[in-house]
Amino acid sequence: MAYAANSAPVAAPKASGFSAFIANLAERLRQYRVYRETYNELSALSDRELNDLGLSRSMIRRLAIEASQDA
Repeated sequence: MAYAANSAPVAAPKASGFSAFIANLAERLRQYRVYRETYNELSALSDRELNDLGLSRSMIRRLAIEASQDA
C-alpha cells in the first residue's frame, strides 16, 4: 500500500479585529521610519552630491516613498 503526504506549508491565518489594527499600525510606522530616514539622508546631501548620483532635489520625496514601500 502506498501513502502520499502533502507537506506544503500552511499560511498563518490573517489577524482580525484589534490585532490586525495593531499589526497594520506597526507596519505603517516601520514604513514611515524608512521614509523619514531616506528623506533626511538625501536632503542632507548638497546639490552637487545629488547631481553626482544622477538625482535632483525634486526627486527626494518620490525616492523616499518608493524606499518605504519596498522595505
